[in-house]
Amino acid sequence: MTKAIPPLDLMWLVMESQASPTHVGALLLFDKPADRPGVVREIVDAYRTHRPSPPFNYIAEIGGASLPHFREAETYDPFHHVQHIALPEGATYDDLLRLVADLHEPMLDRSRPLFRDWLIDGVPGNRFALYAKVHHAIIDGVSGMRCICASLSDAPRRRIPAAAFAVKVPAHESHAPRALLERLAQLGVTATRQTMALREVSLGAVRRGIASLFGGDPGPSQPFAAHRAPMNEPMHAARSLATLSLSIDEMRAVGRHFDATLNDLSVTIVDEGLHRYLRGTGRSCPHRLVAMCPMSLRDEGDAATGTKASAMFVPLGEPAAPIVERIRQVSAALSAAKEELRAMSKEAATTYAVALLGLAELTQAPLVDRVAPPLANLVISNVPGSRERMYLNGAPLAGMFPVSAIAASIGFNATLTSYCDRMDFGFVGNGASMHDLPLLAAHVRDAYEELEAAVERRRGRGGKARGVPAATPRRRSRAVRR
Repeated sequence: MTKAIPPLDLMWLVMESQASPTHVGALLLFDKPADRPGVVREIVDAYRTHRPSPPFNYIAEIGGASLPHFREAETYDPFHHVQHIALPEGATYDDLLRLVADLHEPMLDRSRPLFRDWLIDGVPGNRFALYAKVHHAIIDGVSGMRCICASLSDAPRRRIPAAAFAVKVPAHESHAPRALLERLAQLGVTATRQTMALREVSLGAVRRGIASLFGGDPGPSQPFAAHRAPMNEPMHAARSLATLSLSIDEMRAVGRHFDATLNDLSVTIVDEGLHRYLRGTGRSCPHRLVAMCPMSLRDEGDAATGTKASAMFVPLGEPAAPIVERIRQVSAALSAAKEELRAMSKEAATTYAVALLGLAELTQAPLVDRVAPPLANLVISNVPGSRERMYLNGAPLAGMFPVSAIAASIGFNATLTSYCDRMDFGFVGNGASMHDLPLLAAHVRDAYEELEAAVERRRGRGGKARGVPAATPRRRSRAVRR
């Protein structure tokens, strides 16, 4: 069986290099049951009996005379795709992060199905971990999260569901064969939609170009408007990784005080934490950072694979803005960028994403990369997770941290996902320029606690702290760096 590769998925394959692989991943932490020393071995043995289902059994073929397509793999080696490793005795949580960063670095072998899993034993705190990586060409954050959740149980019984790579993913709805005239008519409709989408995107680009040329406001969501920053230094294969976990309910309450959403608050503390990290390493950025923020284009209930997303480009807070002012700046910028992207049709939004990735790839050419502005300074993405507590073979899931791709000269990615009552952040950076991300995660945590303290101060002065319960205990938020 062969399947044409959609344009946006194809871009993830075309733009990939050894220094900028385009796979995405997830680090799942589990509490090991005290009376079950063999729990990890049981999962490994079970996973090796599972056969990958589409699209996890796809091999990409983009060379030769035929059009780019996926084909189903003829062979499968479970010992390559499911591996069992362990940290040495006395290892720390930072050792786990360094190990996962090493596993995240290399490209996936394109002659094999485009995924790999590692079960990691010996994690401090009587835990084990599952690190999974899969190529962005066959899955995006939303569909990937659904596969992960489907591979877990909602009860602490000794049960090992199908692995995420073996979960049955809904396929696109198939239709009965149609008459030739009907099929030709449908092709005409599709071509018309694509032409209109290209026209819509082109007119928007011309409008922004004219506005920039004459010193006007090009709009709230403009790619290639960022000044170069340390995150845009040449990409190397090395990766740095960090994680952070905060209380969702407390974050939401703090955000309401500033008329900000949970996402507004998350973007603000990442922005502030990144500026503090750069200042602390002697590389202050004098300009507002521009974040590329992916937006899902999936309809409710759409669990099909592939990438269905576009992106908005958000100028974040002023470099010297106090955290209380920064959250207002970020909230306003995010709101304006969302409205602009939502004004596009889905076809135009997809075409827009393909065109931007193509242009970003062109700007990486020698000499061009010295003068062309970067697509953005960083990527911040929010992937919905599960509010239910989940288990694997009786082991409670303690954290679910995204480990995303960095590409197109954007050497820092912050992706967050909700799990149970926590918001779990995964930070990935270009190891050559962003080499101490656990320190950055600590700055993000400190920025959040400063916003919490601002709410407390207002309450102490008799102000009305909207949505912040008076009985909320003051405690240090947990940066997962053990």
